[in-house]
Amino acid sequence: MSGRAQGKTEIIGAKVFIHRNELGNKAITFHIDVESPELNKIIKDGERTYCGGKKGGIFIGLKKGMIERAKEYLANRKALFL
Repeated sequence: MSGRAQGKTEIIGAKVFIHRNELGNKAITFHIDVESPELNKIIKDGERTYCGGKKGGIFIGLKKGMIERAKEYLANRKALFL
C-alpha cells in the first residue's frame, strides 16, 4: 500500500463496511460496501465495473464513461483549490 503519492487524490469521507446479509435469506451473502456521494459522481447507481486485490488493499477498475467522469471530477476539484 503506497498511501498518498503523486497522481492520487484522496476521497475524503468515504465509508467502508463489511456487509453481512443474513435476514431470512437461504444463502448468506457477504460483500463490501464503499459509500460516498463523491464516488457516485464517477460510478453511477447500477453501473458495473470490476475490482481486484492488490498489496495493501483493493483497486476498482473504471470503464470508458467512468473514466471521463473521473477526469471531469478531478478537473473540478483542481478548480476548487486554485
